[in-house]
Amino acid sequence: MTTTELVPTEAGDARVTYHRAAAPKALLALGHGAGGGIEARDLVALAAALPPRGITVALVEQPWRVAGKKLGPAPRTLDLGWRPVAGRLAGQGLPLVVGGRSAGARVACRTGAESGAVGVVALAFPLHPPGKPEKSRAQELVESGLPTLVVQSAADPFGGPAEFPELPRGHALVEVPYGSHGFEVPKRAPVGQDEVLELICGAVGDWVLGLL
Repeated sequence: MTTTELVPTEAGDARVTYHRAAAPKALLALGHGAGGGIEARDLVALAAALPPRGITVALVEQPWRVAGKKLGPAPRTLDLGWRPVAGRLAGQGLPLVVGGRSAGARVACRTGAESGAVGVVALAFPLHPPGKPEKSRAQELVESGLPTLVVQSAADPFGGPAEFPELPRGHALVEVPYGSHGFEVPKRAPVGQDEVLELICGAVGDWVLGLL
């Protein structure tokens, strides 16, 4: 069952699309990246695959997307557009895991501990701008204050798995073979797109259920 609701925030209304489990054990809230929305292939795949495993998935559209803008605002504004949503979800009586892809992963890392979440899922965490490894954002990830799962493509120009620092206890990193920042697999790769998405969904589902 899929339902939507608008949640007022200081940055405008955010929109939450729920993909509900019939007998939910946990709630996973996922935000999108700075240049795209909840139609990203990994978010769509997770919203389809996890409810049958007892995980309700809430895909969260930031106020700037709801307002029809094409590019995301500064990190502080993204956090303002996320906190009230996380607070609302935390009050629904299920263990809450927050996360997202790219910029959405950064938001979840920065705000997860204060939201009452039990963990963070960071999909395609943008460790640094492409070609600028000296501008690392690793501190946001390392200091999330919660168990954190990182799912990262081997060929991500924003930082591949080998570039990540040693992660704290409770953090885990899953490498996705061949994928781009959007987890797109080149046609010449020996694994297919569906296989990669199944890997991502399996890893996230197993990890979330392992927190309970």
